[in-house]
Amino acid sequence: MTREEKNEQIEILTESLKGADFLYITDIEGLNAEQTSNLRRMCFKNNVKINVVKNTLLRKAMEKSGKNFEDLYDTLKGNTSIMLSETGNAPARLIQDLRKKKMTKPLIKGAYIEEAIYKGDENLEALASLKSKDELVAEVIALLQSPAKNVVSALQSGKNTLGGLMKTLEERAEQA
Repeated sequence: MTREEKNEQIEILTESLKGADFLYITDIEGLNAEQTSNLRRMCFKNNVKINVVKNTLLRKAMEKSGKNFEDLYDTLKGNTSIMLSETGNAPARLIQDLRKKKMTKPLIKGAYIEEAIYKGDENLEALASLKSKDELVAEVIALLQSPAKNVVSALQSGKNTLGGLMKTLEERAEQA
């Protein structure tokens, strides 16, 4: 690879990292062609971009991105691929699905989730249980609507009771 090609790859990676709030650094070494194809297909279905990268180029791109990836530098050893996603838990859930299918790879070396750093494959469960921004917004809205719905429901049931009471009193007045 020539110096110009390396610089071009660094620029491409830098742009990807600048726009990414969710980055997983993984190891997919040892996957055969069929497993790699299945992994790429699942990534495509789940809107996860996966790229095999050179560690030195990725480190240079991380340094140029303007984000604080320093704690992940020591994970850049051996075979490295990156997974980029629009939601923080999508790559972790994808890896969990693969593990259910008896695939031992990809292994999580590290993850950058909106400025939080996770290191090691033991964080898979925690990463998979993270809620996306949309899920959190939906929960907050549901919590806010809950008391309002109770008040509206109580007022509506009171209206029916009050209306029934008025009608009964009116009927009694007519009979008397």
